[in-house]
Amino acid sequence: MRILLIAASALFATGCATAGVEEPAYTSVMAEDSFEVRAYEPMILAETVVDGEAVDSRMDGFSPLVDYIFAKGRDGDKIAMTAPVTQEKSSDGWIVGFTMPAGYNIQTLPQPVDEDVKLVERPGRKMAVVSYSGFAGEDRMREKERELMARVQTAGLEPVGEVVHAFYDPPWTLPFMRRNEVMIEVRGSTSR
Repeated sequence: MRILLIAASALFATGCATAGVEEPAYTSVMAEDSFEVRAYEPMILAETVVDGEAVDSRMDGFSPLVDYIFAKGRDGDKIAMTAPVTQEKSSDGWIVGFTMPAGYNIQTLPQPVDEDVKLVERPGRKMAVVSYSGFAGEDRMREKERELMARVQTAGLEPVGEVVHAFYDPPWTLPFMRRNEVMIEVRGSTSR
């Protein structure tokens, strides 16, 4: 019985790890099982570029971003944690980012002291999204990218720019409880 209570407590704590954490604002334009098209509001991200393999880069990029939001080495208040952590391939490596809480604008956010952390404004945009659970290693990321592109084509949409990966849960979250997404900006009508 005691082991069952410990296991249940661990599952509850894992499930609550991201409860109440702000996520980027969007309106669902179309949803069909694991595929969705969302109209995102404009947002600001704190981003850093890291070279290396996908999973290692995600972890390496996370540190300077956490230092920024927790006011390590800079003046000003801490910034609330948000979800997801995003990751996007670029010519310089991987861009790893956190969305800033909606109450800020570019002038009210504290300036990063780490020259590798940049504040970036993103306009509102329409994104096609595939959601999945489990571990998000490089092979799984590529598999979900292919699925996303097939779904975008089937929906008659035009992909724009680079694929963005989104990870919502802390690393200790059990694989079947993890929420991951792969997304790309799209153009075109979603009416069928």
